Amino acid sequence: PLARLSALPASASALRQRLRQCAERIPEAEAVLDLLEKCPEHQKKGDFPVIVFEGLDATGKTTVTQAVKDTLKGILLRSPPACISQWRTVFDDEPTPIKRAFYAAGNYILASEIAKASTQAPVIIDRYWHSTAAYTIATETSGKVQDLPPAQDEVYQWPEDLLKPDLVFLLTVDPEERVRRLQHRGLEKTKEEAELEANSLFRQRVEESYRRMVNPACQEVDASPSKEEVVETVLQLIRKHC
Repeated sequence: PLARLSALPASASALRQRLRQCAERIPEAEAVLDLLEKCPEHQKKGDFPVIVFEGLDATGKTTVTQAVKDTLKGILLRSPPACISQWRTVFDDEPTPIKRAFYAAGNYILASEIAKASTQAPVIIDRYWHSTAAYTIATETSGKVQDLPPAQDEVYQWPEDLLKPDLVFLLTVDPEERVRRLQHRGLEKTKEEAELEANSLFRQRVEESYRRMVNPACQEVDASPSKEEVVETVLQLIRKHC
């Protein structure tokens, strides 16, 4: 498990160290570091609720976050934040530890935006730390859900020095519905059976990793019904918890 954990820096200082190691070779890492250095050590949340939406692609995250933001007159933020998004392509081509450091850094930079925004209005976030962790765990593990680190493993823990949201939703749709939606978007053409099999295992590992996250845990919401129904379910849960 230790080798697996190494792909995910456990704190901002571990993160800075990793980015420093590659900054000479990757100028963008230097730029990310600069932004990270400007973030206050301990982010304090404002009085408004901070609500995160997680889930695989084509689970309706974009639609639902937008609708919830409009209803609550909130502020919508995304991970990685706009200030570093333009460098995604650079880091996506790097080895896993560096790529993960970039996405993890995005969460810490986002945290300072959340801290500020949550003093003004409810904050709705499209992906946050749980995404970074779930995709790392699923990528670093091969095989079936049974091969993931055990449920109590520290990989599922929220970093102690990262601002916590009040509520995290995990939107899920059954695999057939997801494929139908992707086809509808024209993204998923017929692929080899074998690849679908591999994708399906990867997808299961990501979703199971999400489900094992603790402190805060994800509230799972079935996003298969109509947009209106899903938004209504989410709003009821927000009223209940916040």
